[in-house]
Order: sequence, then structure tokens, then C-alpha cells
Amino acid sequence: MADRITVIGWDGTPLTEAAGAALAAATLVAGASYQLDALPVPEDAERIALGNIQQAARTIAEHRGAAVVVAEGDPGFFGVVRTLRRPEFGLELEVLPAVSSVATAFARAGMPWEDAQVVSAHGGRLRRAANICRAHPKVAVLTAPGAGPGELALMLRGVHRTFVVCEALGTPEEDVTVLTSDRIADHVWRDPNVVLVIGGGAQAGAVGEAAGWLAGRPLGYPGAERGWALPGDAYAGAGRTEGEPGASEALPAHVRALVLARLGARPGDLVWSVGAGSGALAVEAARFGAAVVAVEASRSACARLTVNARRYGVEVETVYGQGPEVLGGLPEPDAAVVESGDLDVVRAVLARRPERFVALARTFAEAEEVHRAIVGAGYRADGALLQSTPLRAGEEGGALALGAGAGGALLLWGEQIV
Repeated sequence: MADRITVIGWDGTPLTEAAGAALAAATLVAGASYQLDALPVPEDAERIALGNIQQAARTIAEHRGAAVVVAEGDPGFFGVVRTLRRPEFGLELEVLPAVSSVATAFARAGMPWEDAQVVSAHGGRLRRAANICRAHPKVAVLTAPGAGPGELALMLRGVHRTFVVCEALGTPEEDVTVLTSDRIADHVWRDPNVVLVIGGGAQAGAVGEAAGWLAGRPLGYPGAERGWALPGDAYAGAGRTEGEPGASEALPAHVRALVLARLGARPGDLVWSVGAGSGALAVEAARFGAAVVAVEASRSACARLTVNARRYGVEVETVYGQGPEVLGGLPEPDAAVVESGDLDVVRAVLARRPERFVALARTFAEAEEVHRAIVGAGYRADGALLQSTPLRAGEEGGALALGAGAGGALLLWGEQIV
């Protein structure tokens, strides 16, 4: 193993005294080509262009002498330190960080960022990064070749956002461009870059907004009650107006709890809620950090859904329409629930291959058809009949008694067979 390994974060500014001394004493220096050309690397030092970091780590582990690895900004933040610290390499590091590229990007934009989400599009994670941008109003995306601003904007097609594209931060070629997402594809962007994706209904960092205390801001902030599967009266106009297309009652809290458990919504996922009503379930899935698209055939229910999403500070994309035809233009789901819809809708959703699927049935005959559809689509299927009777306290603190029954719900679900 190398006698000493120093990881230097460089943001284009002059090196610190400690970083300069480590570089001057190095017998091996690894870094990007532009970094090796720009920094005073000793002439007799071995040079490694950082492409495959794991291969570089193996070379460093076999080197005898003083090794330096140069990385962008803070190498401990979505950087090379994680790979170099893997047990199989056995490397002990001294890390000398500079300002991270994310901090620099927000500084260039003149924005606070303790309330921002930070995601990496490296390693084939562009779609999950885009889903975070759907779900949150302030996101920093660390891009990668083939997963840059243009590709990200394409993933967010139809979702209005402002992009702050920061190219070559800390270099003489640094450039910061602010464009709406529909204009991003008109440009060719240089690597490396960081993209700030800003906007949405739940605007973050507004003038006069009180400072938070948890980086990344708590999900469901501001004003959200503690917990989930909240009572129906926690949502404006729960359900649909009688006589409107697809009219039905709102899902009871205990039913929503099981649906949410079976969906397993998490940050980076995209959840469809089809026949969403006033959006109690859609909003709660969004409070778990997932991106949510809610499809509803009642315009008044769509309006109430928007009110409920704003109340709980989450992003829910509302799509007006019904039937399989409205689903064709939606982005690919990771999980989906059909709260209200016929068998054709169930089959159309299953055809898009969500990892997890849930549907509610009105009768046992319909439940059998949905179950066959789930199995026929190649899923592991299960289901339950949920019945609940609330407890009511007697007058003036008297004994508990059974209240009026909340009715039953037929729930079917499926998970992809791996």
C-alpha cells in the first residue's frame, strides 16, 4: 500500500498550503485530465487519469510512495472517498476538501440550500433523480455523461421547472445559465456540470420563510400533522361529488394505511394514483417522498386534490381524464394504485409494469377478475377484505361502545416476480 494517500478536493481556487505540500511530495497523482494539466504535478510523478476509480484504487494500493488523488470540490460528498474507502482496497486516507460543487452552484445562484434535495444521476439513476425533481421544489442534480441537463429535462417533459445549469465550476470556462425546462434541450452542455432544478407548487426558500432545522427539509413540511393515514376530515372535500364521473367515497384511513404499506412509496419512486378522488392517498404517498401522478375524472375533485397537496406542502401532478387512454402519456410508474376504475383500467396500468400494484374492488366478482388480471400479468398476487368498526365513548366519558361500522373494502395487490 502507498506510504501516504491524500485526497485533495479542488474547486479551481489556489491550493491550500497543506494540499500544495502533499502534491509537491507525491510520487503518484490521480485525477481528471484537466486537473493534471492545470495543477503543479511533479514531473517525475506517475500520472493516472481518473476514469475507472476502482482500477485507480487498485493501482494506488500497489504503489509504494506518496499518492495524491485530486477530485472536484468536496470528495467526501458523492465523490471518490466512498470508493477509496472500500474494505477490499485497505486504504487509509487524509482528505483535504474544498467547497463542494453543490454549495458553489447555490452560491452562484444566490440561494440558500439547507432545504434542497441533492441527488446523483451517475450509475443509471437518471430516472430516479428526475422523480426527486418531480416531488420537490428545490433539487441539485450531479449529472453524468448521458445523464445531463438535456436528458433530465426530457424526463421532466410537461413538468414546469427552472433549470440553473452550472458548467465547469471553478475553471476559467465557468458558465451559469438560467432557463426554463422546455428550453434546455436547445443547448449543448459541457461536462462537468451541476443542475439546480427549481419550482413547483410547494415553493421552497421563499422570501420571509422561517429557517428550518433539518437539511433537506422534513417531508410533508410545512404544517403537516404528525403521522399518516390521517382521518378523512384532514383533507378538503374527501371523496367525489355525487353524480360526477366515477363518484365514490373516500378511502377510510385504515384502508389507506394498508394501500400505502403495499405500495412502499419512497424517494425516487413515481407512484400513479388512478381514480384519485380528492387525493388523500396521493398526498400521503407524496409525503413519503415519492413523486406522484394522480389521475381523476372529476374536475372539482382535481381542484380539491390541488388544495390538499398545497396544504401538506407536497408536489402532486394532477391529470384530468379517465379510462386507459389517459394513461398512455404518463411517465413509467414504480408503483400504482387503482382507487376507482374498471378492469380495462386495471389491465392498462399492469401493462406499464409497476413493481408494486394495488387495486380496490367493489364486489367479490370484481375482486376475482382483478386477481386473475394481476396473476395473468406475471405478478405474485394477494388480497384482503378489510372491515373496521370504530369505538365511541359514551356521554361524559362513559364506557366505550361500538360505533357505526365503517364498511368493508376489498383490496388486491401484486408484486413483480423477480
